[in-house]
Amino acid sequence: MSKLKPIAAFLAMMLLTTVAAFAQDNSTGGIKGKVKVKDQGPSANVAVSVRQNDREVAQTVTDSKGEFQIKGLAPGSYGLTFRKAGLSLVALEDVQVRAGKMRELSDRLVLTTNEASIARLWSSVFDENGLSLRGIRIELARLNGGNPKKIDGRLTNESGQAVFRLSPDKAMYRITIKSQGAEPQTKDVEIDGAMVYRVAFTVQRPPK
Repeated sequence: MSKLKPIAAFLAMMLLTTVAAFAQDNSTGGIKGKVKVKDQGPSANVAVSVRQNDREVAQTVTDSKGEFQIKGLAPGSYGLTFRKAGLSLVALEDVQVRAGKMRELSDRLVLTTNEASIARLWSSVFDENGLSLRGIRIELARLNGGNPKKIDGRLTNESGQAVFRLSPDKAMYRITIKSQGAEPQTKDVEIDGAMVYRVAFTVQRPPK
């Protein structure tokens, strides 16, 4: 009988700890949401800062799906700030958090491109006589560990040009042009900062 007392005491302690933890979880709330870029979709690596009374109380970054979640916030009113290089800064105020509830920010988190802080990759295509070529297919890929991942593609305009707007973060990109009757050509470009980068191609058309 005496041997059962320590076991009973241990079980009672575990039960009290579980109840206390459950009560603690329900005494706080949280905020979650999904950050998108206008006309581009979800955005990863957006810094999310949570403020209360002009003091930062929590921070996180969005995942590959543009989603974030912050738990353990005391009930009350909060402000949130969203930052990422190349995008406009967005701030939300008076976001109410309730105990035991996860506040979801549905369609309020749409950022726009900040034209003053993006990189522009300007591609031009000419023929062997130096004349601009319209309608040439240009594909853009990002090099991740040497493996290209296609992220965009378009045709050159009347001036034989195509412009890609990119994050100013340091990264390697590969431009590939494809023209009927000519071999594909590629060039790699390193982006490192908000400025204009230019790359030109000359298409040698086979004789008729």
